[in-house]
Amino acid sequence: MDKEIRTESVLRKDLSLLTATTLVIGMVIGSGIFMKPGKVIEAAGDSTMALAAWGLGGIITIAAGLTVAELGVQIPKTGGIYAYLDEVYGKMWGYLFGWVQTFIYGPATTGALGLYFSTLLLPFFNFPETWKLPVAIAVVAFLGGVNALGAKYGGLIQSAATAAKLVPIILIAVFGLWQGNGQILNMPGGIGETAGMGAAVLATLWAYDGWINVSFVAGEMKNPAKELPRAIITGLAIVMAAYLAINLALFHMLPASEIALLGNRAAGTVAGLLFGEMGGKLISIGILISIFGALNGYILTGARVPFAMAQNGLLPGAQLLGKVHSKSGTPANALLLVVILAAVLMTLGDPDRLTDMAMFII
Repeated sequence: MDKEIRTESVLRKDLSLLTATTLVIGMVIGSGIFMKPGKVIEAAGDSTMALAAWGLGGIITIAAGLTVAELGVQIPKTGGIYAYLDEVYGKMWGYLFGWVQTFIYGPATTGALGLYFSTLLLPFFNFPETWKLPVAIAVVAFLGGVNALGAKYGGLIQSAATAAKLVPIILIAVFGLWQGNGQILNMPGGIGETAGMGAAVLATLWAYDGWINVSFVAGEMKNPAKELPRAIITGLAIVMAAYLAINLALFHMLPASEIALLGNRAAGTVAGLLFGEMGGKLISIGILISIFGALNGYILTGARVPFAMAQNGLLPGAQLLGKVHSKSGTPANALLLVVILAAVLMTLGDPDRLTDMAMFII
């Protein structure tokens, strides 16, 4: 087999500009926008600096997006960072990143999202806690199977989940700005000693993370040279606007000091003020949909790295892992590997341990 990555000639180009854009939005917007406003205001010290931190975090992310978009145009291959490192810095660096992505970061992130999803889902149906692991494995396996049927099906789930997860954000932003009457700018955070803008921006960057994974599927886009930059920039611009809008609404509804005190409960509190008892459920459903969409995105994109490595003969069982399904045109065996590895790591039972593992190794 030719040792060069040959994915463009075998994987179907089923991903449109819309699907790629929803991948960016769907993989960035998770629970961060609901959990981080309190941390940002606490670090920044006042509402004006907090809004500046969210804006600066968005600008930094868009700058990074432009950088990766140019790489994607020059190297429009499936595999994303793996392909770029392999092409630019040599095979050793691509190889090391590919192994970390395939066996630790990807499965750990997927496993953590699966466990977070099942943990939040069980109370809705009064399922016992013992169902947490089986439900988590089931949802990961389900999404792996859907993506194995075709990238367009995974893309449809991504588009639907992205649209649905924007609903609670839009509702809180619109009704918060409409019904609130509080001061927005120059509200003190009520914290004696602040960590500073650096810590505030760092907190926002966690909420902006995940967009780079769309580069993993550049080889399956219909026109990556034009569509990858548009998808990254459009997606990140929408995310930045959504983050700023929901923070403006929070400041319009609650004093900055109370938002800092509430921490990750601030968005839920505002939703409760706006929509009553349904507010808390709205946030919970929004987070569930956000996690589901992000999980689908990580499964869809994560399998492309072991697939690209296998096509270069760099993984055990390369002939199987580098094979494209004859009917669906997807890396079905690589998707199965992702599901199996995630299931193994999920048996640890602690999603926070998995996220720590993923962040440390990457």
